[in-house]
Amino acid sequence: MKTLTSNTREKLKQVSTATIATCLFKKGLKNQFIQNVQPLRLGKANMVGEAYTLRYIPAREDLNSINVFRDPNHPQRVAVENCPEGSVLVIDSRKDARAASAGSILVTRLMVRGVAGIVTDGGFRDTAEITVLNIPSYHQRPSAPTNLTLHQAIDINIPIGCGDVAVYPGDVLVGDDDGVMVIPANIVDEVADECVEMTIFEDFVLEKVNEGQSIIGLYPPTNENTLKAFSAWRKINN
Repeated sequence: MKTLTSNTREKLKQVSTATIATCLFKKGLKNQFIQNVQPLRLGKANMVGEAYTLRYIPAREDLNSINVFRDPNHPQRVAVENCPEGSVLVIDSRKDARAASAGSILVTRLMVRGVAGIVTDGGFRDTAEITVLNIPSYHQRPSAPTNLTLHQAIDINIPIGCGDVAVYPGDVLVGDDDGVMVIPANIVDEVADECVEMTIFEDFVLEKVNEGQSIIGLYPPTNENTLKAFSAWRKINN
C-alpha cells in the first residue's frame, strides 16, 4: 500500500537532507543517513520515493556464472522490471564497490519506467553514461567488473542494510547533493511538515545572518524577540 502522498512528496522535494537529519535526530533516530554514498551528478532536484529493495550476497562461482542472466526470473532483472513508478530502487551491495551493482542499461530502463532514483552502497559501471541520465543515482564509487564477479542477487523487496542504515520496503528516501536520508514510512508526513517549517525558519535566519546579526539568540531562537521578528518576517514574505 502506498504511504507517500503527492503532497508529502512535494514537501520533501523542497527540504535538505541536513534538515531531515536534524528532524529525525529530534525524534531519537540518529542513524538514517546512508554512509559513503554520493550522487553521480550534483545540482539535480531532490530524489524522493519509497524504497523498493534488492539484496546481494557474496557470489559463489558455481551458482553465479554469466548464464544466470538468461533466467527471466533473475532477481536483479526482476527488480528492475518491477520497481514501481515513483519509487527508489535501493541495493544492498554489502558496502562492496569492487564489482558493479548495475550499469547504464539497467539504470536507463529504470529511468524509462518512471522510477524516482537508484541507490547502492556499492558502485556503478558506465558512470559517464549514468551521470547524464535524467534519474538521480547514488553510489560509493565507480566499478567496472560485472556484479556477478562478487555479488549474487538473492532477494527482492525485503528489509535490507544499505550504507549501515536499515531500509524497509516503503520507507521514504530523500537524496540531494549531500547524500541520502531514510525516513520511516509511519512518520513521513509529520517529518515533511516539520522540515518545511524548519526550512522556512532557516531562511529567515540566513537572511538575518547576511544582514550581520549574531547567531546568539537567533539560532536556536533563545531570545524571545527572535520569534517575534520571525512571525513578522513570515507575514511580510507570505
